[in-house]
Amino acid sequence: MPVWAESLLLLVLAVTLALIVKTFLVQAFFIPSGSMEPGLVKNDRILVQKVSYWGSGTPQRGDVVVFDDPGDWLTPAEDTAPSNLLSKALSRIGLLPSGGHLVKRVIGVAGDTITCCDAQGRIKVDGVPLDSSDFIKDSGACQAPMIGCSWKAGPVPPGHVFVLGDHRDDSADSSYHLCRGSTPGCDPDDAYVPVSLITGKVFALVWPADRFRWERRPSVFADLDAAIKAREEDTTP
Repeated sequence: MPVWAESLLLLVLAVTLALIVKTFLVQAFFIPSGSMEPGLVKNDRILVQKVSYWGSGTPQRGDVVVFDDPGDWLTPAEDTAPSNLLSKALSRIGLLPSGGHLVKRVIGVAGDTITCCDAQGRIKVDGVPLDSSDFIKDSGACQAPMIGCSWKAGPVPPGHVFVLGDHRDDSADSSYHLCRGSTPGCDPDDAYVPVSLITGKVFALVWPADRFRWERRPSVFADLDAAIKAREEDTTP
């Protein structure tokens, strides 16, 4: 086989492999804002795995997920994409991090009711307090988002999740999109993210290299899951 033909074949195989990996397994993204500080900083490069959500797999409380804009969630600064043709092409096949997405942490899943806040400033999920102090940026009066310390959301509709940014004072997340008071034309469902829009779960911070780490679900969410399950069993006839 001539050198040019062999080179072309290898290029086609590389692009095909990259597309398969991006579509079904792993995809690279960059953090578009400071809404996930302190753990993830603007312009960090992350890897998202899709295997966990194959088939009947669904997001769990505590997962950091990447998802498409449910509708007017992205700010102009966050809604960025590669500007030149080469970068666009490489991004489409998974060889460059993608833009135009959101990154948040799942707090509530279908059926959950989320309230803010208890006497210690903690968000409650189905009545169980969630101590977020180990992974959120200090938010002052309570471990609450930028809309304040008194609100309620849910029950989360089937096939949806309720998400918050770890930088609670600077994250236009599910709480920010809640209908408050008599807001004209507000759609209550806008506060929840359809699971069908979720690309996958963040599993690694890969750049900058000196901050490389595996992304793990905080252990406090396992305690939360157990407490909610115990409450459900206690109320079951």
